[in-house]
Amino acid sequence: MADSETVQLDLSELERRLGQKVGGGQLWEPCNKTDIRRWVMALDYVNPLHWDQRFATQTKFGDIIAPQSMAVALDYGHGNNQACVGRIEGQHMIFGGEEWWWYGTHIRPGDQMFHERIFTDYKVAETKFAGPTVFQRGDTIHRNQRGDLIARSCPTVIRYLAKEAEKRGVYAASSGVAKKWTTAELAAVEQLRRNWFLSNREGKSPHFEVVKVGDRLPRRVIGPHSIASFTTEYRAFIFNIWGSFYWTAPEGVEDPWVCQDMGWIEGFSFDEEGAMIDPRLRDGLYVGPSRGHIDDGRASEIGMARAYGYGATMAAWNTDYLAMWAGHDGLVRHAKSEFRSPAFEGDVTYIDGEVAAKIERSEWGVPLVQIRVVMTDQDGKTIVTSLNEVELPY
Repeated sequence: MADSETVQLDLSELERRLGQKVGGGQLWEPCNKTDIRRWVMALDYVNPLHWDQRFATQTKFGDIIAPQSMAVALDYGHGNNQACVGRIEGQHMIFGGEEWWWYGTHIRPGDQMFHERIFTDYKVAETKFAGPTVFQRGDTIHRNQRGDLIARSCPTVIRYLAKEAEKRGVYAASSGVAKKWTTAELAAVEQLRRNWFLSNREGKSPHFEVVKVGDRLPRRVIGPHSIASFTTEYRAFIFNIWGSFYWTAPEGVEDPWVCQDMGWIEGFSFDEEGAMIDPRLRDGLYVGPSRGHIDDGRASEIGMARAYGYGATMAAWNTDYLAMWAGHDGLVRHAKSEFRSPAFEGDVTYIDGEVAAKIERSEWGVPLVQIRVVMTDQDGKTIVTSLNEVELPY
């Protein structure tokens, strides 16, 4: 491939759809308790409100409810369909960040989610990782079957030329090989993991007036990440299950973006027609764009050092971390995360939060606590930063 200065990106498919509603997948069935349990298991979110029937029936909710993070699992395409719009030949994509707003209605078993998607913005920048790179954003409005507003999400996807990223090998140079963990190190990780989920298992909510700027949230750890954990995460997104969704298009939109090929390199696209007979042909892990997450060889073709995790689940880790601290009477209202690096196979992810501000009068009409969260790997490298607002009882 030529030097990045001579590489031209054809953005005509993007430009003509800017500001337009787009299509995507819609799940056939409502959310059920197995879906919820599968999701928290995949995210290692050991909050009994979301999986333990006996515990949940004794709470004010009266039953298992979904965590706030689960809205993305009930959407199509890891929640990025509204941003991954337009064909760019030879491209691949990764998540660059996510922003979420929640409106106070919880997802419960029996709820079915519906989505309005809009492609809102894009820009082009030169990056060390891949040369000319497109940053795209889109909004999704999530409602249940009654029309209740559940959440709004806005991911940023990073689309780049796969061969250019492979040539540059930025992650290969910086990430090295997977760490080999000793028995003592793994025991320390497991103890920290246990300490976190026992820190507020009962769901008690700190009150706004007693929380102070500078207060630290309990540290959380996830990992070591593995092919097994990445695969478990992938399978918890309901749309990845055979026959679980159908394609939809918004009314009144000419040529909406529904299930078009984004321009994947060979070996990373779906076979939509063939999948009508053999659903593995659009499975994603066996065939399709997600196979680099669990295959080191495929990962290297798209500029990654080795198997790596999902941006959508990193954002969900952040939401779950905040919700665990906020308890049953708290609510995560807003979360804005920026992804600096994937979580690679063999790494662990440490999550640390600190109260940055208290907002007596917020745009939500309730007092909020602002919390800064940083995720790092075992070497102290920052992979995610986020700024969040959490409602607490007053």
